[in-house]
Amino acid sequence: QVQLVESGGGLVQPGGSLSLSCAVSRNIFDFNAVGWYRQAPGKQRDLVASINVGGKTDYADSVLGRFTISRDSAKNTVALQMNTLKPEDTAIYYCYVRILRSYTWGPGTQVTVSS
Repeated sequence: QVQLVESGGGLVQPGGSLSLSCAVSRNIFDFNAVGWYRQAPGKQRDLVASINVGGKTDYADSVLGRFTISRDSAKNTVALQMNTLKPEDTAIYYCYVRILRSYTWGPGTQVTVSS
């Protein structure tokens, strides 16, 4: 059983930055991929960014060039640096880990971008 805990969400003005962190209770290299999804009110949960065991990253088109995913294998954490935030980035952000098609999710952290 793996547990994930996100931190770092909050309220930020448009154009600002936030950094999210996800603590994973197991070695992150046990998983095929780790990353972040988000879900805005009334919308489906969508992939934001991921990094696979080989280090390959993948980003949603809407965040490319603004968000950066990284991992720390010594601390078993996954981070998401979010820059130039927009109101449409407002959502609950969920950390996940994946083995084949099996996902485990964190409880989520709220990110609100508003003036």
